[in-house]
Amino acid sequence: MKSFREELWFQIPARRGFRNITPQIEACLAKSGIREGLCLVNAMHITASVFINDDESGLHRDFEKWLEKLAPEKPHSQYAHNGAEDNADAHLKRSIMGREVVVAVTAGRLDFGPWEQIFYGEFDGLRRKRILVKIIGE
Repeated sequence: MKSFREELWFQIPARRGFRNITPQIEACLAKSGIREGLCLVNAMHITASVFINDDESGLHRDFEKWLEKLAPEKPHSQYAHNGAEDNADAHLKRSIMGREVVVAVTAGRLDFGPWEQIFYGEFDGLRRKRILVKIIGE
């Protein structure tokens, strides 16, 4: 069995945002040479997320509105965590959206269902953060 590991870095120019990272993950898969196996993609920061969904801008606006209703950023004073930092909402949003995804690799391709894409979700941006790509298989 082969194993491949790569870190990808992202800097979202706003506090929150979503980025389709499927092309970068597909490039990692091609680089790995693995044809059959599993691909793990996970956020390495507690205020960022990796998830699978549809690449549709209206849906992304819906995510933003929904997450802001569940864990509003302000007032910062509503959160016990906030003190030295003002990002408690980002921690909660990450918990909702998830830490990682695992995608089957079949015939050298990510084995997605219809419309599925991999996204990086940022909830406390304006700085560089990384994700880990780990691919195992043959």
